[in-house]
Amino acid sequence: MNSRKAIILTAVVTLFFAVFFLFPVIMVIGEAFVDRDGGLTLAYFSQVFVNPVYLEGLWNALLLGVTSTLATLLIAFPLALLTHRYRFPLKSPLSALILVPLVLPPFVGAVGVKQMLGVKGALNAFLEKLGLMDPAAPMDWLGEGRFWGIVVMNALHLYPILYMNIAASLAHLDPAMEEAAQNLGCSPWRRLRRITMPLTMPGIFAGGAIVFIWSFTELGVPLVFDYSRVAPVQIFDGLKDLESNPFPYALVAVMLIISSAVFLLSKALLGRSRLGTAPRPKGRNVERVLKGWKGWAITLVFAGVFLLASLPHMGVILLSSATDWYGSVFPEQLTGAHYEEALGHPLVVPSIQNSLLYASGAMVVDLVLGLAIAWVIVRSTIRGRALLDALVMLPLAVPGLVLAFGYLALAQEGRAFSFLVGVNGNPAALLIIAYAVRRLPYVVRAAVAGLQQSNVTLEEAALSLGAPPLRMMKRIALPLLSANLLAGGILAFAFAMLEVSDSLILAQQAEHFPITKAIYALLNTLGNGYELASALGVWAMVFLGISIVGAVSLAGKRGGLFRM
Repeated sequence: MNSRKAIILTAVVTLFFAVFFLFPVIMVIGEAFVDRDGGLTLAYFSQVFVNPVYLEGLWNALLLGVTSTLATLLIAFPLALLTHRYRFPLKSPLSALILVPLVLPPFVGAVGVKQMLGVKGALNAFLEKLGLMDPAAPMDWLGEGRFWGIVVMNALHLYPILYMNIAASLAHLDPAMEEAAQNLGCSPWRRLRRITMPLTMPGIFAGGAIVFIWSFTELGVPLVFDYSRVAPVQIFDGLKDLESNPFPYALVAVMLIISSAVFLLSKALLGRSRLGTAPRPKGRNVERVLKGWKGWAITLVFAGVFLLASLPHMGVILLSSATDWYGSVFPEQLTGAHYEEALGHPLVVPSIQNSLLYASGAMVVDLVLGLAIAWVIVRSTIRGRALLDALVMLPLAVPGLVLAFGYLALAQEGRAFSFLVGVNGNPAALLIIAYAVRRLPYVVRAAVAGLQQSNVTLEEAALSLGAPPLRMMKRIALPLLSANLLAGGILAFAFAMLEVSDSLILAQQAEHFPITKAIYALLNTLGNGYELASALGVWAMVFLGISIVGAVSLAGKRGGLFRM
C-alpha cells in the first residue's frame, strides 16, 4: 500500500474514532466539571467522595471488581496450568467446554443463579430433603445484599477470558527454565512461585485488567440481583433526571478515571517488566501423560468447573420450561408453552428483528473499518501504525457504561448526536454506531491475523501484472482473508446482538428494544415474566453458542482468530 492511501485511510479512521469514541468520552468527563452557568467547577466531582450514598456505591463497585478478579483468577490459573503441563482423559473436549460461560449474557445467567441458589432455590430444597438444613432457617447462599451472588456470577462468566490470557502466556514459556530449576533441586511449589507465576504475569495482568473493568462497571447483573447500592446502578437510576442532576456525569467520570488507571497501570507494569518480552521458547513443552486415578482426578476438576459454570445456563433452561418451580429441587412439571407465549408477546419478535438490524449494521461498519485499519497496520510502512493499532483497541479498556452514557447525553435534542435519532425516537443509527465502536477490536484483530498469515507476494504479483488495486482485493486478498473476516464479523455480530449497557441505556421506547432490553423488561413483568425472559435467554444462548463455534471453526482454517 502506498503512503498516500495509507494516510487517507488513517485519517478517515481517526476521524471516525475521534467523533464517535473520544468525543463522547471527553464529553462525559467535561459535563462532570461544568456548572449550570457553564463555568468550571469541582463541586460535582468532589461530592462523589463526600456524599455517603455515592461513596458507598463506588466502594461497592470497587469491591466487586477486585473480588471478582481474584475469584476469576482462582478458577482460571489452575485450569490453565493443568492444561499446559498434563495430558489427561477427555482433555480436548473439556478444554473446549471452557468457553461455555461466554454463550450466555451474564445478567440473563443471574436469573438462573437466583433460581438455583436463592433462599427457596433448588440447592436449599436439596439440602432440606437430605435433612442437612432446617426448612425454618434456610441459608441465603447469595449473601446479604446479593454481593456474593454477583461475584459468583462474574467469576463464572469471566474466567475464560483470564484462562485464555494465562494459557497464551504459558505457551510462550521456555520449558528449559523450569527444567533447570527442577534439576537444581527446586521444589514444585517453589518453582511455581519463583519461575512460572512471574513469567505468566503478562497474561494475568492483561486478562485481569479486562475482568476488573468488566466487573467494576457491570450493570446487568446488579440490576437482576436488586443490588442498588453500586455505582453502575446508581448511574442507570440517574438517567430519569439527567437534565437536572449532574451527579451521574461525575460518577461516570470517576469510574472512567479508575478504569483507565487500572488499564494504564497494567500496561506500565508490563512495560517495565522484562517478563513480558521474553523470547519465544527454544524448547518444546512436553505434556506429562497422567494415567490412572491422577489423570481422572484432573478430569473431575475440569468437569466440576464446567458443571459449576453451567449452573446459570441450567437454571435458565429449566426456568424457561417450568410450570412451577418454587422450593423444589427441579420444576414439578415441564412445558414448552413459555416459548410459544414468548413468540406471541409484543416485545419478543420486534426485539429480535431490531437486534438483527442493529447488529447487522454494526457488523458491516466493523468489516469495512476493520479491513482498512488492518491493511494500514500490516501492509503499510507509514509512521503511527502502532498508534492506530492502540487507538482501535481502546474500546476494550473503556467501560461500555461510560460510552453509552456519553451517547445518550449527546443524543438529546439540540446536541451533537441528535441527528442519529430517527423518527419517533428510533435509536437504530445510534445503536449501530455504538455497537460498531464497541466491537471493532474483534474484527481488527481477526483481519490483522489474516493479513499476517497470508502471502503478500501474491498481492504484489497481481499488482505487478497490471491488476487494479480493487481487482486485486476482490480476486486475491479478500478470498485469502475470508475465513478471518467471517470469524471476526460473526463474533462482532453475536456480541452486538447481546450487548447490555448500550441496549439498556440507549433504547428508551418498547418498539425499539433490542433483545437484551426486552429480556430486562420481561424480568420486571408480573406473572410469568421470568419464564418468558428465560425462554428468550435460551434462544440468545443457542444463537451465541452457534456463532462462537462458527467463528472458532472458521478461524481454525486460517491458523487462529487472534494470532498476534
